[in-house]
Amino acid sequence: MKKSKLFVALLLVSSLVFSGCGSKEDKGNNTTPGNGGENPGNSSSSNKGEVYVYNWGEYIDPDVKKMFEDETGIKLIYQEFELNEDMYPIIKTGAVNYDVVCPSDYMIEKMIQENLLAEINFDNIPNITNIDEMYLKTAESFDPGNKYSVPYCWGTVGILYNKTMVDGPVDSWSVLFDEKYKNDILMIDSVRDAFMVALTYLGYDQNTTDEKELDAARDLLKKQYPLVQAYVVDQVRDKMIGEEAALGVIYSGEAIYTKRENENLEYVVPKEGSNVWIDGWVIPKNSKNKENAEAWINFMCRPDIALKNFEYITYSTPNKAARELIEDEDIKNSQVAFPDASILDRCKSFKYLGEDMENIYVKKWNDVKY
Repeated sequence: MKKSKLFVALLLVSSLVFSGCGSKEDKGNNTTPGNGGENPGNSSSSNKGEVYVYNWGEYIDPDVKKMFEDETGIKLIYQEFELNEDMYPIIKTGAVNYDVVCPSDYMIEKMIQENLLAEINFDNIPNITNIDEMYLKTAESFDPGNKYSVPYCWGTVGILYNKTMVDGPVDSWSVLFDEKYKNDILMIDSVRDAFMVALTYLGYDQNTTDEKELDAARDLLKKQYPLVQAYVVDQVRDKMIGEEAALGVIYSGEAIYTKRENENLEYVVPKEGSNVWIDGWVIPKNSKNKENAEAWINFMCRPDIALKNFEYITYSTPNKAARELIEDEDIKNSQVAFPDASILDRCKSFKYLGEDMENIYVKKWNDVKY
């Protein structure tokens, strides 16, 4: 799923090779440079009637791709990435001229600061009216004025717990540091998310740049280390469904899936607060098909299309019109999929902290694990 491995190995970004951005669905027709396929940025064609889309793996209903081509007449060239950090250097260097990309909030902020994105012409996106104002307001924390991005999916980070394996309801991050659950805790293997848990529990800002606060969070995570069964991202879903652990840190979209598979599982956003994240569509400045990129974004904002994507990937849609089309009342009114203001008011989005501070976070995370 989308959020897997989101903050892995930030220190290795500088050594990334560009072989990882091909679609899992179409390895034989990889259009990434160096793989023997067509390079979108260097195509001999005029690219008229085409759009090059770069999205997370398994982050769209496959039927939507064909629907877009059939209904718009625009040829879609679609590729996938696994990490924001995989995507970023390709856009930064212009190695491939993608027309529309789907980064996460903090990465959008970084790309805006580095002048990598084009302002969106919202005259070409009338379906923006379907996006709930609440999420546009949240997006302003990383895209002031909503000039460069359109929300696509969003969610929270919380605790998934097995009601039969814990003592009473869970409402605090403190349970992840309780010795009675030794070897029954699945901790998230993600730099920013893990530090968010510790910082928030300690009463600090999840975007802190204060090294004393970071040291306190590091020390708490080191104290937790002997209690942790495993540091995971993808595996938390299957392990919790299989009742191999009592507690795990998880993204809300994954939690929706797990609750369908095991009725003993519950998801909670702890009372101390958490992270709320948004992924959004953006248009790189070197896009050669900007109007087609805007046509793609407009199509993604259409209620029936947003609904199809939500039902396929289970990550929450910011599209209020699509939510009204959800037939399953339990999902439509789910506090996991669509938490109300009482939950969201205690959540914050990650901010881009600068490369130096990112490296400091990674160093302190390595101090915890190694």
